[in-house]
Amino acid sequence: MVKIDLITGFLGSGKTTFIRKYVKYLVDKGYNVGILENDYGAVNVDMMLLQDLMGPNCHAEMVAGGCGEDCHKRRFKTKLIAMGMSGYDRVIVEPSGIFDVDEFFDTLHEEPLDRWYEVGSIIAIVDAKLDTDMSRQSRYVLASEIANCGVLVMSKTSGVSEDEISHTKEFVNKTLEEFQCRRRFDGDVITKDWELFGSEDYERFMSVGYKLNDFTKLWFKQSDVYSSVYIMNRNFTREQLVDIVNRVFSDKDCGDVFRIKGFFSVEQDSWLELNATVHKTEIKPIDKGQKIIIIIGSDLMEDKIKQYFEE
Repeated sequence: MVKIDLITGFLGSGKTTFIRKYVKYLVDKGYNVGILENDYGAVNVDMMLLQDLMGPNCHAEMVAGGCGEDCHKRRFKTKLIAMGMSGYDRVIVEPSGIFDVDEFFDTLHEEPLDRWYEVGSIIAIVDAKLDTDMSRQSRYVLASEIANCGVLVMSKTSGVSEDEISHTKEFVNKTLEEFQCRRRFDGDVITKDWELFGSEDYERFMSVGYKLNDFTKLWFKQSDVYSSVYIMNRNFTREQLVDIVNRVFSDKDCGDVFRIKGFFSVEQDSWLELNATVHKTEIKPIDKGQKIIIIIGSDLMEDKIKQYFEE
């Protein structure tokens, strides 16, 4: 059976960055790896961030959202069937940051996937400075993402104080308690700087497994709560875009913005990647891109957001 790992975490937690490091280790060890990007929006920016990993022993597939939840589940299953026949040693699934993990288990219990796949590791990524100002629906999504993981890995710990890390752990545990989940995190949390990860760490990630835990289900349609706004084919300087991002996050009339990501070009054939949360904005070079910025959040006011990008 093919081992399948789920790398989960809320929007902007650092899942794609973790996968880049994890998959590179697997490929260097000789594994044939398939990556399934299971994104929320109709355009998958994260696929482009993995392009330099692609080669004879690493391929990526994409399930885009934007077609309705039932349609999305059918596409997810269809992709897994195709990947199950492709000879991979390991399949890594990166869901969207607002993914209910029950969908992962439900899909794998269906024919023929239940005969082809074996769950390897579920790894939950949590930002060390997690924004705790979350709606009940978002707290539920967080609980779903972490309740069954084999290990919780904190991201962006460099420069973060022990008090801030303890505050995040406390919020995570309170969120689990809110949804009547008995799981609690203390020692089974990795706070190590990712740049210091070595073979011992990655071998652990390959074998941490998962821990099934019950929690109270909160029924809601994701499309009723979460949405995306797309800014296409616009030109910005680095300074302009940073200023716009900061103003959008600060302006509550834009809605509850979780993450802003995408690509922009400042020179011909020269691309920059944008990855922003309320706490941090990162811009760095990337080999290939396209002119698109995606704003993801809850109760978004599209017209108000677009005003900032079109000034």
